[in-house]
Amino acid sequence: MSEQLMMKMDMVKNLALLLMEQNETLTMEQALSVVFNSETYLKVMNEKTHLYYQSPRYVFAFLDSELTKGKMG
Repeated sequence: MSEQLMMKMDMVKNLALLLMEQNETLTMEQALSVVFNSETYLKVMNEKTHLYYQSPRYVFAFLDSELTKGKMG
């Protein structure tokens, strides 16, 4: 498995955990579903953005903005 893929997988997991931290009623499956169905996820998976190199809290700010405002930051 490539290093980039591992970093992307870690980012997705961390985003789900941060989402669960913010909303304690979410299960891991629900949090992962939210992440997988987000524009933020598409940006994380895009090789050109290199968003997976950033800190999870930084990327979570985009996800949080997307969920509250309906669009990425």
